[in-house]
Amino acid sequence: MKMIDLPPLWTLLFAVLAYGVARIDPWNLSLAHPVTQFLAGILIGGGVLLMLLAATEMRRQRTTIIPHREADRLVQSGIFRRSRNPIYLGDVLLLAGVILWMDAVLGLVLVPVLAWVLERRFIIPEEDRLRRKFRADFARYCEKTRRWL
Repeated sequence: MKMIDLPPLWTLLFAVLAYGVARIDPWNLSLAHPVTQFLAGILIGGGVLLMLLAATEMRRQRTTIIPHREADRLVQSGIFRRSRNPIYLGDVLLLAGVILWMDAVLGLVLVPVLAWVLERRFIIPEEDRLRRKFRADFARYCEKTRRWL
């Protein structure tokens, strides 16, 4: 089960839900505008960029990117100096961008729900494992680097 319990699948599920919500929107809400489409592109691009930067840094440090696995190293360099969870932040930005791109206004409520799901299912368990394995180093890292931004 843990092999299919991955953040990209949750992000995809939430995007599909947002699409469904947009299709049944009884109020025909819309944010369709060139500025909104531009913002959607920025969010999607920013989310993908965060994920790529984080994956590159984790590969460079030779540690796993798979959420349920034990990390070999505590990565604090690169994008991880700014956020302890840049991949999850990227997932949230990506979903927000896709929702704006689809003009699924009611789907925007799913963005904080995805953030909550990612935090509960992935971030908290990962940080617990890192806290046990890297103790003082992880505590110092938490003091200087925020969980999301």
